[in-house]
Amino acid sequence: MKKKMLLALTMMLLILPLFHTITMASEFNFAVTTVIPDNQRDKNKTYFDLLMKPSQLQTIEIELRNDTDRDVKIKPEIHTATTNMNGVVEYGNNNIKADSTLLYKMEDIVTTKAEVEIPAKSSCMLKLDINMPKEEFDGFLAGGITLKEFKEVENTDNTNSDNAAGMSIKNEYAYVVAILLSENDSEIIPELKLNDVFPDQVNARNVISANIQNCMPMYMNQMTVEAKVTKKGDSTILYESSNEGLQMAPNSNFNYPIPLNGEKLKGGEYTLTMTAASMGEVWTWTRDFTIERDMALALNKSDVSIKQTDYTWLYVAIGTGLLLLVIVLWILILKKKKRKKSDEE
Repeated sequence: MKKKMLLALTMMLLILPLFHTITMASEFNFAVTTVIPDNQRDKNKTYFDLLMKPSQLQTIEIELRNDTDRDVKIKPEIHTATTNMNGVVEYGNNNIKADSTLLYKMEDIVTTKAEVEIPAKSSCMLKLDINMPKEEFDGFLAGGITLKEFKEVENTDNTNSDNAAGMSIKNEYAYVVAILLSENDSEIIPELKLNDVFPDQVNARNVISANIQNCMPMYMNQMTVEAKVTKKGDSTILYESSNEGLQMAPNSNFNYPIPLNGEKLKGGEYTLTMTAASMGEVWTWTRDFTIERDMALALNKSDVSIKQTDYTWLYVAIGTGLLLLVIVLWILILKKKKRKKSDEE
């Protein structure tokens, strides 16, 4: 079993999607080279995959090279790895909240400068300081460093009052190097959980979202997911979705979207049946959930794929009809008064 686990971990590192650590692409004004330390698990890898110890302090380095004729400013940022709604691991900045099972955030363990300037036609070393927790942990802590160029550009519209002299800061191309920290080869048993199921929107289109959680400090690789939604107590499939080749970061979660393909949400009680498979394990969940009528109406109204009924003509017709009715009644009343006055004379 242990051999099987070690093989799985090895395969995980082989398929871990990472950015190249050296680039000469014209879009970038700088190049990056990682300086691999002695405690690198696999020295053939160009991202950091370090075998650490509790309370260990270590400084690692990244060489930044500038081949242009001007100075280049870089903004380094450290982030914990997360999983986005597409089942893709992200190592850079995003709005995804940290998972409840995450023991340590990468940004609390690895620190670096807030800004670094690379002189023209030169290079410099960026130091990353690692301060490991006192308590030993199993599995992987995953994250990355984002290297983002930024430069001052002229603010032509003068609408940004926070920047003097008509200048503003414009972010340019970002570039990420992954960082993996581990302390042992202890066997990790994979565990996935299904959390909330709820109506939602993705890109202004209605979906049913099912939150899948990776509770363990290991990558879930080549994950497949199948999901079906029915009315509660009925076997007729209303909505379904299947995907393969997904990946989840250690101790992360994501909202798996089940599209409605332009159909309107309807209030009521539903049942989700979902199967997920990864790392030789299979999980099957059945979960009842409720869509409130008010929520369905609100989401339908903002869904760009649903043709909204325009009642303007109806309101105009009703308004015109009421106005004509008032005019007719007013004319009839006037005629009645005149007739009554004539009879009295």
